[in-house]
Formats: sequence, C-alpha cells, structure tokens
Amino acid sequence: MSIDWINFTPWSSLSGGALIGLAVSLFVLANGRIAGISGLLGSVMQFDSEGWSEKALFILGLLLAPLLWGALTVLPEIEIKTEWPALIIAGLLVGVGTRYGLGCTSGHGVCGISRLSPRSIVATVCFMTAGFATVYVIRHVLGA
Repeated sequence: MSIDWINFTPWSSLSGGALIGLAVSLFVLANGRIAGISGLLGSVMQFDSEGWSEKALFILGLLLAPLLWGALTVLPEIEIKTEWPALIIAGLLVGVGTRYGLGCTSGHGVCGISRLSPRSIVATVCFMTAGFATVYVIRHVLGA
C-alpha cells in the first residue's frame, strides 16, 4: 500500500471528524439523545414521535450541507463502478443490519464508543469485521 501524497488531506479529514464530533456532542447536550442516523431516520418516519421536529431538522441538515458545500466549491467527480442492482442490494443489507444491530456506524461507532458503551464497542467490532471480510471475499476470492 502506498499513500497518494498529492491528494493526502489530513487537515480536512481531521476537521471533518471534529465537526462530526461537535455535531453529535451538541445534539446529545441539547436533546439528551444519541445522534444515530438510522434511529433518527426511523423516528422521522413516525410523525408522532417525540422530538420529531429536531430530528427532522438534523436529517435535513445532513442532506442540505453537501448541496450548500457544492454551491460554494468545486466537488470531485463521483464515479460509481458497480451496477444499480448491487447498490440496491447493498443498501437493503445495510438497512437490515442497522435495524438488527439496533444502530449504525454513527450511533455505535461515533456516539457509543465515545461513551465507552460495551454494546456499541461489540457492535462496531462486528460490523467492521463483517465489512473487512466482505471486501476481502469480493476482491480476493471472487476477484470482482
């Protein structure tokens, strides 16, 4: 493995991570709830849920932020090198996994690990291991 030093961006990556940490910290301080995106999205789908408006605004901010950033700067070209059926199947599997695991990478990986939650640490180890194994099998066993 080699690092592409020309495109290596540690400061923007660090800034992005700090902004994610700040956002989830402010969300938990202001609302007393974890900013797990799958849980927030599930709650927004239930219109009578408690704190619906804050959750909907948080999700709206997630959707609008890249659009606003794209209006202010030139974004890199996005290139998807797979077929739509594979993307749909992957999305469905991720959705099932987040419901089955009672959370997603933001809920368990960002919020849960920072609170030293044993359940979140185990969940994060499990989904990271599954991700590593999936990439290994697809690239090195199946050769795709």
